[in-house]
Amino acid sequence: MSGSAGHYLNRAAVFSPVGGARLCQLTLCCAVISLVIHAAGYSATYGTFCLAVWTSCFAITAAVFVLDVTRLHTCLPVSWENLTVAFASLAVLLTLTASVVYPVYFVRADDCPYNNCEVRNFRIAVTVCSWAACVAYGTEVFLSRAKPGRAVGYMATPSGILKVVQIFVGCVIFVMLANGSDFASHVATVYCVAVFGVCFAASVLLVALTVSGRTAALRLPFERFVVVYTFLAVLLYLSAAVVWPVFCFDRKYGAPLQPQGCPRGKCSWDVKLAVTVLCFINVSLYIADLVYSQRSRSVSQHPRV
Repeated sequence: MSGSAGHYLNRAAVFSPVGGARLCQLTLCCAVISLVIHAAGYSATYGTFCLAVWTSCFAITAAVFVLDVTRLHTCLPVSWENLTVAFASLAVLLTLTASVVYPVYFVRADDCPYNNCEVRNFRIAVTVCSWAACVAYGTEVFLSRAKPGRAVGYMATPSGILKVVQIFVGCVIFVMLANGSDFASHVATVYCVAVFGVCFAASVLLVALTVSGRTAALRLPFERFVVVYTFLAVLLYLSAAVVWPVFCFDRKYGAPLQPQGCPRGKCSWDVKLAVTVLCFINVSLYIADLVYSQRSRSVSQHPRV
């Protein structure tokens, strides 16, 4: 095991800036969960999702903290640095989403003074703590990021962080599609969904190989593989970004304006619009990834620590 001889516990995991960020994450996530269960409350799918996010982030952060302090992560068949940065990046996106969704559905200005003001105040406290947790996870990503002259794992580079964001946006796209987009009505829109699926699966595979330290299984230089894959993903997403809006909003195939009487929350037109926006977001992310990957000379097969 690595570390100073005679010390079984890793003091740097507690007293380093990254260790401090993780302690803040644990404290804030614990506070959020306690506030929600105690008085703020949650209900329906959105509330359950938010609580699941905070609980999962707390549990995984606790596991990461304990493994780092005890140095037991050296016994795991993973690239620890890549794993922790990937999780922190994902946690930023998840807590950010929960920090937006929870107040939208559970904090209302008209709850007070006519209703219980105490519950509303607890929900405001939940929102503030959730935003603070998001900042704490973002701080860890910032502290772990690649710096000039410092060898880091791929997930600590802008390209690696962008991969996590691309996967997250891809997940949101599939959630939207499952909410009734009626994409199967045209072969062209089915093609677009296939593009979303292929790029999502390839990005997940790339991150999984990096986190597990198995990039050698690609049988290709890792940097070259990343650039070639990202270039192909840009082309595929650009084609989807052109085809999807045409077959969803052109008068010949779809509806340029929202139909009257479209049920709120279950309107196919709204879902198609949301997927269009997310598609363009991912196009931008893949282009930024390609630009960085082309110039990058990061250490892809970083030694396990």
